Amino acid sequence: MNVITAQPPGSPDMLRIARRPVPSPGPGEVLIKVHAAGVNGADLREREGKYPVPPGAPDIMGLEVSGEVVSTGSGCTRFAAGDRVCALLIGGGYAEYALAPEGQCMPVPDGVSLTDAAGLPEVYCTVWTNMMDRCPLQPARRS
Repeated sequence: MNVITAQPPGSPDMLRIARRPVPSPGPGEVLIKVHAAGVNGADLREREGKYPVPPGAPDIMGLEVSGEVVSTGSGCTRFAAGDRVCALLIGGGYAEYALAPEGQCMPVPDGVSLTDAAGLPEVYCTVWTNMMDRCPLQPARRS
């Protein structure tokens, strides 16, 4: 499959198309045929070498994707082949296929295109965390 890497990190000129084998999902993982990948601030900083890559992350860029589930690893119960999903990744989204932990996948709502859904994971999860976990949103609350 084709993937995009930035080795070594730097300017956009450092982006390279490379070939990698299609990965196989392990326990609890979902293999996604990528339709679209989001580009956010963390992606840009990672490309510049200013964002620490998590341990175990692939050398393939891309932190959020949307697409169709191709297969699932053992223990997966929420999604099946053919389901439309978007996912937040530790890397590997700028590829034709990406692996994601099932718990990091969300169903793409009816009426939302896969192109639009690629930008949901980072934005949605950030807003949810801030509004519901860090500063719990309550009816009629005024700050």
